[in-house]
Amino acid sequence: MLATGFTSAPVSRSLTYGIVGASILASILDIKHYFFIQVDPHLWRYHQLWRILTYQLCYTNSTEVLFAAMTIYNMKVIERLWGSRKYASFIIVSYCLTALLPPILLSLILRPLSLNNFNYLPAGPTPLIFAILAQYHAAIPHVYKYRIAASSTPNDPFVGLTFSDKSYVYLPALQLSLSQFPGSLLCAVVGWVVGYSWRNEVLPGALTRWRVPGWMVGLKSKKREEEFEALRRRLESEGTSAAATGSDGRLGVEGGRRRTLGRQLLDQFRGAF
Repeated sequence: MLATGFTSAPVSRSLTYGIVGASILASILDIKHYFFIQVDPHLWRYHQLWRILTYQLCYTNSTEVLFAAMTIYNMKVIERLWGSRKYASFIIVSYCLTALLPPILLSLILRPLSLNNFNYLPAGPTPLIFAILAQYHAAIPHVYKYRIAASSTPNDPFVGLTFSDKSYVYLPALQLSLSQFPGSLLCAVVGWVVGYSWRNEVLPGALTRWRVPGWMVGLKSKKREEEFEALRRRLESEGTSAAATGSDGRLGVEGGRRRTLGRQLLDQFRGAF
């Protein structure tokens, strides 16, 4: 049975609820102006360096909150593929890197090149989302493709666009990257580069191998995990043995072929007579 909702994805669930809750709270308390970054005056004049660590905590408008929640929900398969511990470790490392790189690039390179016109970095975890999206793009294959054609008759050559089932993830993320252009696009590009750098082990090995403690994602101690795994293997081996041998001592496989259920029932009745 396919897992639905946030089943086996506690980190994705916490991340989604955290973004939505923090954005609503910032709106209710009227503190949204504390989360975006303007190089001048926030960094150069007022020296509010704490904004570098907080600008990814929430979005400042409901549209971005919606698309961010949709994107994270659709990418929960990465957590199921990796496991919650590795996924949480990747998120923490990516958050730290994407907190530093966009403000540094904007302040020291892009703002001077734009003659101080490029001065704004929008709030929201867009860099973190695109770091996860890079993993989704590399690890999850598409299942099917479909076309949106512009031609009206079947005999005309195809003129239109081709999409895959992964487009439902990419399109909301694309909206996030363009929502507050050009600052949001800078965040998206940096996040994508960080995600692929982590995946291809371009980053220092200590960052890619580091893992959060198991208790942070609800894992039990290592000893209990090993005991549980040994018990599971023993039960599987016993179940396999019981399936291969009938109650009358006959093997469940005859001539290299497994007996059908009807044949096994017939053998049971034969033994009774």
